[in-house]
Amino acid sequence: MDFAHAEVAQPPVADREIIPLKILVAGGFGVGKTTFVGSVSEITPLTTEQQMTVESLGIDDTSAVPDKTTTTVAMDFGRITVDEQLILYLFGTPGQSRFWFMWEDLTKGAVGAVVIVDLRRVHDCFAAIDFFESRDVPFIVAVNGFPGSHLYSDESVRQALVMPADCPLVRMDARDFRSCMDSLIALVEHALARSTSD
Repeated sequence: MDFAHAEVAQPPVADREIIPLKILVAGGFGVGKTTFVGSVSEITPLTTEQQMTVESLGIDDTSAVPDKTTTTVAMDFGRITVDEQLILYLFGTPGQSRFWFMWEDLTKGAVGAVVIVDLRRVHDCFAAIDFFESRDVPFIVAVNGFPGSHLYSDESVRQALVMPADCPLVRMDARDFRSCMDSLIALVEHALARSTSD
């Protein structure tokens, strides 16, 4: 028998082990996390969007997103079936600092995070970057292209965010399926590279 060319029998699809990957979508208030999850999820996303009230006046800066009337108060949840085995579970984190206590629990079991950045409000993403760096969670930075944003070079963005040298930086549009999927692929590849180098 020619073992070099023998076909290896694959188990039936129903018998293959499902590989679930938990991915966080994080960033500041109003950067596009809910939109990102909604753009790629194959199911109707679970959202915890609530109407913003007068209680948020002076706390949430809506100057860059004046039309924003709702905010995530717990998390967003979506799912992507990549193939018969691989399923991505997306958890969008709340952006306001008063809800950050939930990040710790959401991070448990996550393979990594997409940190979304609005270049009009770069300072809003520092908390997310610091959070994942301090917990050694792999992450990528995804610049969401808002109208009116300056077209800073990748190097300028990296310097402004003090990004680790091995951290991928991608440009994307949170409204576009392909753009969001490319960001997720970059994260999974980065997390895999990190796990094999440890």
